[in-house]
Amino acid sequence: MTAPSVNLSSVIKAYDVRGTVPDQIDDDVVRAIGAAFAEVVVLPENPAGQVPRAVVGHDMRPSSPQLSKAFADGLASRGVDVTLIGLCSTDGLYFASGFLGVPGAMFTASHNPAQYNGIKMCRAGAKPVGQDTGLSAIRDLAQRWLDAGEVPTGGGNVGAVDEQDLLKAYANHLRGLVDLTGGRRLKVVIDAGNGMGGFTAPAVLGEDAGLPALPLEVVPLYFELDGTFPNHEANPLDPENLRDLQKAVPEHGADLGLAFDGDADRCFVVDENGDPVSPSAVTAMVARREIAKEIRAGREPVVIHNLITSRAVPEIIAADGGTPVRTRVGHSFIKERMAEVDAVFGGEHSAHYYFREFWSADTGMLAAMHVLAALAEQDRPLSELAAEYEKYVSSGEINSTVQDAAATTEKVVAAITEIAAAEGEELEVDRLDGVTVFHPASAAQPMWWFNLRASNTEPLLRLNAEGADEATMVVIRDRVLELVRGGN
Repeated sequence: MTAPSVNLSSVIKAYDVRGTVPDQIDDDVVRAIGAAFAEVVVLPENPAGQVPRAVVGHDMRPSSPQLSKAFADGLASRGVDVTLIGLCSTDGLYFASGFLGVPGAMFTASHNPAQYNGIKMCRAGAKPVGQDTGLSAIRDLAQRWLDAGEVPTGGGNVGAVDEQDLLKAYANHLRGLVDLTGGRRLKVVIDAGNGMGGFTAPAVLGEDAGLPALPLEVVPLYFELDGTFPNHEANPLDPENLRDLQKAVPEHGADLGLAFDGDADRCFVVDENGDPVSPSAVTAMVARREIAKEIRAGREPVVIHNLITSRAVPEIIAADGGTPVRTRVGHSFIKERMAEVDAVFGGEHSAHYYFREFWSADTGMLAAMHVLAALAEQDRPLSELAAEYEKYVSSGEINSTVQDAAATTEKVVAAITEIAAAEGEELEVDRLDGVTVFHPASAAQPMWWFNLRASNTEPLLRLNAEGADEATMVVIRDRVLELVRGGN
């Protein structure tokens, strides 16, 4: 093996591995990362007396099958038995890790373009591996081996590699968590974006895994697995990538539409008119169902939400008898807090949804099933149902290029605070993640809030604002943007 041209710090990020193939990520690189994953995660956590084992899956990208096998070779070189589950969604890999009780690795670059690939790793039970929980150590060990031109082998103790199909078990598990058999029949358009949703949706919501038919009529869009993404990027967070779904839903007279990202761990929803239902509304809708289930079981429900979700989310959680817990943005923070407070559910503004019954991991498919069940249980259209959860008006995330994010943020907070004081208004300021400024409803002004967060990788400030109504949101959004961009 020759020393690589890539510095692993450029491809191993805070939560996963992500880079271009083959100039940044190739067989040698992932073989080294696989061996390091064995040394840092698999072997130290392996129960005494048991053969160390891990599970590996991959998405539909052209480079994924070969890279996943190279990673398995790295694991096996350290004496780890490897189960290859082949094509799967990221939540399918999390299921395998929880179901088998072993660490796992998923080869995917999520919604990134075709030339990218990457690895999402987890400990047994789908517990995350991030920068502070093993990923930095994996990076450093793999880099040392690569720089030396050799990945150490396990000598004569080489692990076995086998294959197992867990798609039906995954589908069965999800169906056991949400009953879709008792409601009215629904027509749903699903845009898989040529990603893994085209593989999992027919298994979970259809009969491809050999399960009984559900009262659903599925209209497929771009179910053909194609890692070159010939129709549109598999990133529903970009409104442009929802256009086909928004057009198809009313054309087919469907009750709703679902869009999955490339590795199908995120799910976006549109109503019968093709209008998007915000992830905050989906979070509140699913939270209501999970809270009710906890109360029926005699437990006190706790629900996680990140600080960018609508203020309606914690209000609805509390009104339904749950305890809302606010966290920073990012799946590692969500999962950590879920474990700390034994939360039943967690939701993010980015359409990641986390379930205790799914090892506290994120799964877009399970969130979609909850939305389907909520709609099927009543006769109202989704637009009316969603309106219960869309109490306020959000700006969405707006990025601004700045020279000094910290100084700009402080300038904005000082100016907004001064304006409020002159108007006789009091503000609440917290620094959980960036800076959030909250104005509670008063006699003079309706409720509004905004959050400014600096990007970790670019000279950007990210603004999210919300108001009690459109006019209020627009005023605070534009006032903050003027302050942020003035002089930059």
